[in-house]
Amino acid sequence: MSRLLVFQHVAAEPLGTLDPLIRRRGHRIRFKNFERHPEAQLNVDRYRGLIVLGGPMNVDEQPQRAHLRNEARAIEAMLKQGKPVLGICLGAQLLAHVLGAAVPRNKVKEIGWYPLHKTEAGSTDPVLAPLTATTPVFQWHGCRFDMPQTAVHLARSDDCEQQAFRYGDNAYGFQFHLEMDERLIERWLANPAYREELADAGLPHDEHAIRAHTRQHIAAMQLQAEAVFNNFLDLVGRPQRRHTLPSREWV
Repeated sequence: MSRLLVFQHVAAEPLGTLDPLIRRRGHRIRFKNFERHPEAQLNVDRYRGLIVLGGPMNVDEQPQRAHLRNEARAIEAMLKQGKPVLGICLGAQLLAHVLGAAVPRNKVKEIGWYPLHKTEAGSTDPVLAPLTATTPVFQWHGCRFDMPQTAVHLARSDDCEQQAFRYGDNAYGFQFHLEMDERLIERWLANPAYREELADAGLPHDEHAIRAHTRQHIAAMQLQAEAVFNNFLDLVGRPQRRHTLPSREWV
């Protein structure tokens, strides 16, 4: 049976629209939930691929959060085994960190909708190609990653030069959140900690503007996101035997 490993840091940041796409492929999803089990030990040998989700913590919090060190070792093991890895937001920062790149604070926080500009390499990338040359995407981050050596720079925004990269043929880091739907964005806007971060960020837009931008942009982003995620899942491959409703496994 084909299984995908997913690192989830907080309940508020799930797979989102990626979940049904993975299910339709017939993969079993194995979650490592670090909010529930911060000391979970990680063995990646039995998995076909790895997805590392976002979270409100930062890579430099490893002394206080042992799971970040464990995750870094697991990501490194996946890369050595040549298996597909997708890092989203914090997950992208962890992937860049494992590859030796710095993960500093960004000059401003990006929270809400921002135009994403593909690089020339991004336009022909096997995974990111379905995104239009410039497209609005949802963001929520205060840190960023530097570009790892030998990685391919795939996208940028006006306030954050490093938005996406590919390492090798099948490891990707996305600073932005293609997995969002309107319900999940509302969930974040209702979360007290996230609301406080937005209020303190000093941005020219508030939650009401984010809601308006969501209504304007969400459908187009989701359509492109489905194509992008399916391209990544093509790297994982399909199970030998398809299952109608793969189960979710929590530890």
